[in-house]
Amino acid sequence: MGLNLPLWDMLRADAYRYCGRSDRRAMLSAYLRHPGFRFTYYLRKVAFYSKKKRSLGIFAYVYYRIWLHHYRFRYGFDISPGTSIGPGLYIGHFGGVVISPQALLGANINIAQGVTIGATSRGARLGAPTLEDRVWVGANAILVGKITIGREALIAPGAYVNFDVPSRAVVMGNPGKIVSDAGSQGYVNNTMDLPGLARKAALSAGELL
Repeated sequence: MGLNLPLWDMLRADAYRYCGRSDRRAMLSAYLRHPGFRFTYYLRKVAFYSKKKRSLGIFAYVYYRIWLHHYRFRYGFDISPGTSIGPGLYIGHFGGVVISPQALLGANINIAQGVTIGATSRGARLGAPTLEDRVWVGANAILVGKITIGREALIAPGAYVNFDVPSRAVVMGNPGKIVSDAGSQGYVNNTMDLPGLARKAALSAGELL
């Protein structure tokens, strides 16, 4: 988690999840064929230009915001551009996806239809979930409260999770229970070399010698 990549590299990583390639042709294909990528494209653009609203970037911000609003209602994705989401987001099917603006999502996360990643406003788990890298969340699963879902964990369809989940755990049921340590291997596919991208970005910015 915590990779700070340029917008283009973020979109490349997202497109790669859908197509297994990251060139411009693959990005166009992902945009035309996959609602999840199309929505993510505008989500990333709005998040990027929201930091440039005091300049001419305000025009790009308004343009992309209009399209994001359109696809939010068309596909049923309630995800704020202010939500911290790492590269390589994959939304497999559209419909009924709700993610709290307070949530933190790592790299190469899979989200299915009907998923809720929500915050609580009272109790010991006040806050929203943190999903570490390569987490797979199945259809109609609910993750709620200030919890941490460890790296490569798998949350089965329909599971209700309000507790910390260790890395590579598999959670099933309502209420959720850890049933194995098989993790998300084989479920999270088409992932890019993100450390390599991060190093490239740092070199471009003059942060590494």
